[in-house]
Amino acid sequence: MNVNDILAKAADGGRLTNEDALELFRSNNLTALGAAAHEVRLRKHPEPVVTYIIERNINYSNVCAADCDFCGFYAKAWDKEKAYVLPIEEIDRKVEETIALGGHQILLQGGLHPNLKIEWYEEMLRHLKEKFGIHLHAFSPPEIFWFAKINKMSLKDVLTRLYEAGLDSIPGGGGEILVDRVRKALTKNKVLTDEWLSVMRVGHEIGLRGSATMMLGHIETLEERVEHLQRIRDLQDETGVFTAFIDWTYQKSPELPLQCETVGSHEYLKTTAIARLYLDNIDNIQSSWVTQGEKIGQLSLFFGCNDMGSTMIEENVVSSAGTTYSMDGPEIERLVRDAGFEPRRRNFFYDDTDQPRRTSLAAPVA
Repeated sequence: MNVNDILAKAADGGRLTNEDALELFRSNNLTALGAAAHEVRLRKHPEPVVTYIIERNINYSNVCAADCDFCGFYAKAWDKEKAYVLPIEEIDRKVEETIALGGHQILLQGGLHPNLKIEWYEEMLRHLKEKFGIHLHAFSPPEIFWFAKINKMSLKDVLTRLYEAGLDSIPGGGGEILVDRVRKALTKNKVLTDEWLSVMRVGHEIGLRGSATMMLGHIETLEERVEHLQRIRDLQDETGVFTAFIDWTYQKSPELPLQCETVGSHEYLKTTAIARLYLDNIDNIQSSWVTQGEKIGQLSLFFGCNDMGSTMIEENVVSSAGTTYSMDGPEIERLVRDAGFEPRRRNFFYDDTDQPRRTSLAAPVA
C-alpha cells in the first residue's frame, strides 16, 4: 500500500500493520500525516475540547543505581554534594503550593535508590494521602521493579502495598524505547522491555492504570520505533491499562554521555501523528510542549493530540539537559483557545471533572 492508502485505512478506522507504520515513518508528507491523525482524533473526541491537568512533578530523590546515557539528573548515593532525598516537610510544601494553584495531582518520581526500603515509600504515600487527599501518580516501572528487587518481593505484593498506602496510578516514565537492543546500549542496571511491561500488566491486575511513553530521536531505528508502538498496543489490547500516550524527543546536552544526532519538531510531529494512527486502542495523546515549546505544542493539536498534558509546575529531569519550557494554566488555556478549541481541566482518568478519584483494588478498569 502507498502512503495515501495507509492513511485512508487509518482514517476509516482500520488497524495499521507494522509495515504500514514503517511506511509512514519513511514518508515525509507531514501535512497528510497530520490531516489523517487529526481526523482520527476528531472521531475519538468529536467535541471541540482540549484537556490539561494542573500537576507538579516532585522528584523526591535523585539517587539512582542505574546509569542512563541520556540523563543528567541522577546522582550516586556516595556523591554527598549532589545526592539528595527530600524531607517530608519539603514535599508537603511543594504539595501545598500545587493545591494553592488549583492542582489535584502530584507526580512523584525518583531514581533507583539502593537504600530506601518499601516502608519508606509507603510512609510517604500514606502521609500525603491522609494529609492532602490528592491523586498520587507515582513511581515509574523501573522504580517499582527496583522496589521488588531490593525488597525481595513480587511485583504484585509491591504494587498492592503501594496501592493500599495511597498510590493511584503509574506514570510511564523509563519507557524510552521498548526494544532491548536500545535499552542495553543506553542504560545499565535498569529494566528491559518485558520487565517494564510486566509492571504495567501487574498494576492492571490489581486495578491500577498508567500512561505509556516514548523517548525518540537518538540511537533507535525506525523499525524499533514501530516495535515500541507494537509492544504498547499489544499490552493495551490485553489489559486496557493505559489512559494516554506521550512521546518526546531526546534532549541533547554537552554534559550527557549520549552525543548522537538528534531530531527536531518535524520528526516529533510525524511520530505523534503515527502514534495516533497506530495506537487505535489508546484514546488520549498528550502534547509534549515541555520539550517542543508552546508553538509546536499548539501545532500538535492538529497532529493527533487531544490533551496538553500537565502544567509541570516543577520539572527537573528534562531541564537538566538544558530544555526549560514552562507554562501555567492560563497560558495553556490561551494556546488552546487560539487553536480553536475549548480548554478543560481533567483528572488522571480524563473524567469530566478535575477532582481525583480512586479505582478499586483488584477491580481492573477495562
